Formats: sequence, structure tokens, C-alpha cells
Amino acid sequence: MQHRYYWILKWVAVATTLGMLLILLGGALVTKTDSGLGCGRNWPDCNGSLIPKEITTEVLIEFSHRFVTGAVSILVLILVFWTWRSLSHVKEVKFLGFLAIFFLVLQALIGAAQVLWGQGDFILALHFGISLISFAAVMLLAMIVFEVDQKFDADRVIIRRKLKWHTIGVTLYSYIVVYTGALVRHTGSSLTCPSWPFCYNDKPFSLPSKVYEWVHMGHRLAALLIFIWILYIMIHAIKHYKEQRVIYWGWIIAFILVALQIIAGMFIILTQLNLVVSLLHSLFITLLFGLLCYMILLVARSSYNENKR
Repeated sequence: MQHRYYWILKWVAVATTLGMLLILLGGALVTKTDSGLGCGRNWPDCNGSLIPKEITTEVLIEFSHRFVTGAVSILVLILVFWTWRSLSHVKEVKFLGFLAIFFLVLQALIGAAQVLWGQGDFILALHFGISLISFAAVMLLAMIVFEVDQKFDADRVIIRRKLKWHTIGVTLYSYIVVYTGALVRHTGSSLTCPSWPFCYNDKPFSLPSKVYEWVHMGHRLAALLIFIWILYIMIHAIKHYKEQRVIYWGWIIAFILVALQIIAGMFIILTQLNLVVSLLHSLFITLLFGLLCYMILLVARSSYNENKR
């Protein structure tokens, strides 16, 4: 009976993590297709009724996003309270559960406020990042349920001071990259710079002349810096952490994800905002942020392991 109980918990963890990923991609789809007002200035109802009577593409995208958010919110609550009850001996569980619920509610309120009253671009750009924190918390809960730490010997991980600070720094910085990317979308700056890697390849060293060009090129510069930073960390991990495979492979995967993120960003420009490429761009940064948050968890585990010595 106990085995079946735990098996169900694992399925709930997987479903909730995938559901949170759908919320993030659904939100990106709403933004990229300008479907935010598909249900008009109505929330939680859609154009005056609980179930929309007239289905257009915008209504379908916006209403589906709301439906998925509501359904996954229930799963998040189930997962959080179940892990609080069954895995309370794992010290991070309660904190991660609180983060998952708090930021899920916060992103829903920001979305509702946008529908009802409208929000400025700089406020709306926070929406994706807030959802990202909730996703990362749920993903880490799922990893705890599946005992990923035990499988990769996280209870014996020792991270030295230099890598600790780089891990914390690049994770915090990644949030700036996320915010600038969301700002590009919400200000409609995606094609302000029609060339890549420069805003105008025929004038590579000219400074941006418009606000939207500054926004766009600011994001490209932020993305370049995180690419270089993670490349450096990966090289450091390969040289000094071969014996700790969770660190070794973790940073290799992080570099692959950030490289895919850069490539997807390039193809967004080259394909003139192809929707599939744009969603892949959102997917890669979501997975990268989740992985970086796991590396932060390993930093905490390392400090705990050192204190046990």
C-alpha cells in the first residue's frame, strides 16, 4: 500500500511539473499572438460568460490558458500539501511549497489585473519571471519526490567557494536576462532590430537610436554575457569537479541550454517571429532557470555537508 501511495505521488509530481511548463508556454503563446484580450476585459469569466459562446483564435488561446492555469493550480496545491505531509523530513520541502503557491497566485493576480485594468510594459514583463519561480519550485519538489539527490549522491557534494558564488551570481543574473527578454516581447521590440548579431549588420558599431532598439540590444547583450559566464563555469566544473558527476554534467547541460537559447533567439529574427521558434526560446530559458535553481539547491546541500564533517 505504501509503494502504491508513493507511486501516485510521483505521477502527481510529474503532471504538476508538466502543467507548470504548459502555463509558462501558454502565457508566452498569449503574448506572442496578442491574445491577452481574447476574453475582453472580463475575468474570471470570458466575454460575459463562464464558457465562451463565440470561439475565435484569440478566445481559444486565452481561455485555454486560463483553464490550464486553474487546473494546474489544483495540482500544485495537492503536490505541496502531500509533500509537506509525506516528506517533511526534507528541509527544503516547506520552503519550496510556499514559493510554488505564492508565486503561482501572484502571477495569476498580475494576469487578472492586466485583463481588468491593463498594466504597463515594465510590470507585464515581470509576469513570465514570476511564473518561472513557481515552475522552478514545483520542479525541485518533483526532483525531491523522485529522490534525484540520492541518485546523484548530492548528500556527498562539496562545492568550493568560487563555484558557489558563481552559481548564485549567474542564477540571479539569469533573472535579469529573463526580464529583458520579456520586456522585448511586451514592448513590441522583437523586430526593431532586423539583423543579427548586430541591430543593423551594415552599421555594426552604431549605437541604438531609438528606445526600443536599446531594449532589444540590451537583451542581446545580457544574453551574450550569460552565455560567456556559463561557458566559463562549465570549463571550471569540467576541470575541477570530474569526480562529482551532478556538478560536472549539470553545468555541461546548462551550457547546452544557454547555447540553444542563443540559437533560438537568432532564428526568431531570421524567421521573422516564427511561433514555434519563439516558443522554443521560452522553453529553453525555462529549463535553464530550473536547472540553475537546482544548482542553488546543491550549494545549500554542500554547505550542509561541510557542516556535518
